[in-house]
Amino acid sequence: MKFIKKFDFINIYLYTLNEFPGYYYIRRQFMKLLKKWIPIIKLIKEDKWKLIVSGILIFLCGLTGIFTGYLNGAAVEAITNSNINLAIMYLIMYFFIGVLIGTILSGLANSMLLKIESKLTRKLGFNTYKKALNLPAIAFEEMSSGEIINRITNDADSLSFTFGKMINMISSIVTALVILVYVFFNSWIVGLILIIFLIILYFIIKKYTPLLKDAHKERKTTQDSFTSLANESIRGIREIKTLGIKEQLIINAKKSIDNIFKVSKKEIDLETRFNIVISLLKEVLEVGVFIICIILLYYKQITLTFFIAMTYYIYRYMWFIECLNDFTETYQKVSVSLDRVNEILENQKFNDVVFGNTNINNMKGIIKFKDVSFSYPNEEKVLDDFNLIIEPNKKIAIVGASGQGKSTLFNLITRLFDANAGTISIDDVNILDISEECLRKNVSIIRQEPFIFNRTILENFKIIDENIKLKDVKKYVKEAYLDEYIESLPKKYDTLLGEGGVNLSGGQKQRLAIARTLAKNSKIILFDEATSALDNNSQEFIKKSIDNLVKNHTVVIVAHRLSTIIDADVIYVIDKGRVIASGTHNQLLTSCDYYKNLYKSEM
Repeated sequence: MKFIKKFDFINIYLYTLNEFPGYYYIRRQFMKLLKKWIPIIKLIKEDKWKLIVSGILIFLCGLTGIFTGYLNGAAVEAITNSNINLAIMYLIMYFFIGVLIGTILSGLANSMLLKIESKLTRKLGFNTYKKALNLPAIAFEEMSSGEIINRITNDADSLSFTFGKMINMISSIVTALVILVYVFFNSWIVGLILIIFLIILYFIIKKYTPLLKDAHKERKTTQDSFTSLANESIRGIREIKTLGIKEQLIINAKKSIDNIFKVSKKEIDLETRFNIVISLLKEVLEVGVFIICIILLYYKQITLTFFIAMTYYIYRYMWFIECLNDFTETYQKVSVSLDRVNEILENQKFNDVVFGNTNINNMKGIIKFKDVSFSYPNEEKVLDDFNLIIEPNKKIAIVGASGQGKSTLFNLITRLFDANAGTISIDDVNILDISEECLRKNVSIIRQEPFIFNRTILENFKIIDENIKLKDVKKYVKEAYLDEYIESLPKKYDTLLGEGGVNLSGGQKQRLAIARTLAKNSKIILFDEATSALDNNSQEFIKKSIDNLVKNHTVVIVAHRLSTIIDADVIYVIDKGRVIASGTHNQLLTSCDYYKNLYKSEM
């Protein structure tokens, strides 16, 4: 016989495998499944040995179930043969192997798995949260807040108990196969019946699996809409009450809940049908095997030991089918949750914003737009061949009609969006090359409705710098003309501000945001409609704060109310995505009809 080398054998094996009709389909499905689980595999890397040990323990626990059936059968047969000592010995072995070892191994394995799964769930939720904070701005326009929150919380939690069920499933499959070998060794007829039922089970699961997955996905989507509604209602509770729209929102919420119930009912009905079919299959299998075994025992085709063993093994198969049924339902839910989480973790829906590595020391704050063009997704151009130079230590204002690209400039400077063409630079460094840390530290934006965290006044500053001293906070607050108000509060800087800073007026929020920016020590400060909704008194305080900032910062103001920027050093007028004029207020009144018309309209 010709000697075949090891590598020749491997090549023959691989060639044979490649010729197998379903090889490429199985390989493609396996790689698809592996890709889905890669984020989870990465997270359990440090606990892989614990997972392996718990898997081995569960497998050994499953193997004990194989011996228990045989030992009970052997004990009964020993009694029928009047061999009481042998029967007792078999029962002692049954107790030691099946009860004592099986129970201890199962307890240890499940305890380890629960800890691994709890740790995994927390890690996955944290990583999804962290990744969500790195998503581009477009993600938060295309996805509702409820959808993102559900993916961070509910979808991550859906992975609880997954590994335990998966390992139990694998263990039960191996146990079922070992039992099947034992059954075939004793009776090919009983073995053939088991195989036929397993084939039927396979086709039932194949039919219901995609239906269960689609039903669960639909329920997740409807839950997202309700979570978004609840989130908006809590955040906007004051507006809801004052607008008198509480009843309308309750009606909307009821519709959303009814929709969730309708979809959930559909999912429950589907799961019920699936469970009924599986239960019927189990009962038919149990009765069928018992009848066949009785007939075979009557005609002395099997031993009494095998018959008694089958009364145990058939229940192992019942448990196997129950386990498979439970795993099928659970896996479809987990699969949907994993897809939703992976869309964030693996950048499947949105790519991360990529920053450069350049850090600008002692930033001057010179901003340049050169031939910049930009349009929001599926919209017309907002900026077209846009050019602008913004110099530091001046009060710079940008004005124009709504929709002409004023606020878009700030979105591009802060890199919430990136230009489609042209370059934006700070101190002659392309903004795309600047590191995230440098950009975020040196550029701050104060919006018309600044976000205030639901924490104390002091804690709102500690988010900026956890080591900040109270005396420094007081200094920044004083520069923003808010110190007198805070000192009048009973708890002063330990006052809780409420959701979104509801305990503050619009002007107080603006001044707190300015003080927070001072604590951040940003070189470039952008005011986006910062004073358009304020009363004259609050507006005067903000103007004083801005005047103080101009001395050492690059200050840019986007304004609708021209009266708030008439003292600006330079005013740029934007129309149709381009700068059409620049100068002081008085200069523009005489040289730019577009500006003059805007001013007259306001007056």
